[in-house]
Amino acid sequence: MSASAYNYETVKVSFPSEFVAHVELNRPKKLNAINDTMWTDIGAVFNQLRDDEDVRAIVLSGSGRCFTSGLDLFSLNLPTVADDPSRTAFKVRPYIKASSRTLGSINYTPIPTPLHPLSKLQDSLTAIEICDKAVVAAIHGPCIGGGIDITTACDIRYASKDAYFSVKEVDIGLAADVGSLQRLPKVVGNIGWVRELCLTGRNFDSKEALEQGFISKVVDDHKAVIAAALATASLIAEKSPVAAIGTKHILNYSRDHTVQEGLDYVATWNQVMLTTPDLPNAAAAQMSKTKAVFAKL
Repeated sequence: MSASAYNYETVKVSFPSEFVAHVELNRPKKLNAINDTMWTDIGAVFNQLRDDEDVRAIVLSGSGRCFTSGLDLFSLNLPTVADDPSRTAFKVRPYIKASSRTLGSINYTPIPTPLHPLSKLQDSLTAIEICDKAVVAAIHGPCIGGGIDITTACDIRYASKDAYFSVKEVDIGLAADVGSLQRLPKVVGNIGWVRELCLTGRNFDSKEALEQGFISKVVDDHKAVIAAALATASLIAEKSPVAAIGTKHILNYSRDHTVQEGLDYVATWNQVMLTTPDLPNAAAAQMSKTKAVFAKL
């Protein structure tokens, strides 16, 4: 599928190498602040990429001076019922959640209804997490508030030396509600550090993020972090798509289940997937020291 098939107002999509897509948050004049349209675009583009057989790995970055400055507070348009906090709450909940459908299916797609707008808030970022294709975040400059929500939904995170981060919601009178409080503890495994960040809203730099396991690589600058992320995405894209998709799906499942449940699940998964011709093709390529070629899914 060509880049012309990806027409969004606040995200830009390109295809820098075979089977690799590059998604850029694209409101550079607003420091990529996440407005209502961007929430929708993020969910929609990752749902589209999930179904694109010409994509096997994705890089996610921000255009301009930073990854994102976080939520665009001036664009937040929550539904209200005058003089009725209870009824207002019932209207706000589906806006945050966007869909009451479960997210357990690998093929989950939010269905729009008047009360459950497509790809808003929680669902828009869950689309990154459950996208079949591996997503590598390339972070530079500020990555604030919603930026943590976005990057914790990614599979791999790289950052430039000038990157800094903050779970900022507490400073604007909110508990983070789009994934940081749920995913960040599981990404880093240090609940004390996570609680400190989320309760204070303080900044932390790329060095600290690396030490705590939030990111896995620090490079010099914006150009270098994009190059590093694209190199990793290209390496992933060379693998069997059956194997890569299965690996991501099973990692996601195992994160939220016991070891034994994960072992049982992967046994069921692989009793089908072991029949793929990708397995002997990959083995033959290893033995002959040639590059394996895998069919599209």
